[in-house]
Amino acid sequence: MGAAYAKCFDPSGARYGIPTFPWKFAPDGYATRRQLRALGLRPGGQPVAGQVMRRSRRQKDGVSVAFLYRVELALPVRPMTSRKWGALALAMLARRTCPECRVVYSYCIPTSLGMCVLCAYPRGTARRLNSPSTQGEPL
Repeated sequence: MGAAYAKCFDPSGARYGIPTFPWKFAPDGYATRRQLRALGLRPGGQPVAGQVMRRSRRQKDGVSVAFLYRVELALPVRPMTSRKWGALALAMLARRTCPECRVVYSYCIPTSLGMCVLCAYPRGTARRLNSPSTQGEPL
């Protein structure tokens, strides 16, 4: 048993307060939120039943954690109502509409620009920024 495996294996919950298992070693009957969603279920207000843990270089504390829920206590996913579908359609329309020229595009406007590319870079600017002769030169 490796050191990483031993650090992540605590089925009694003595070390972390809840049962902890190594990544991909959760017992049957437990599932993460994504796994529940794939089954058409949701946690439904139940408390966290355990966690799976693995080493990670991205996290500050060196571990990634995914919480586990009991499958038998999970509830079915609520279906989308027509009002929710309408609200989602309006939100997506707002993301595709340029606030400057009010044109609706088939793609979401880049949040880094805050407007469409044509408004962000007027006619001569876009060509000058992308031309090979000005690559690497300060503007």
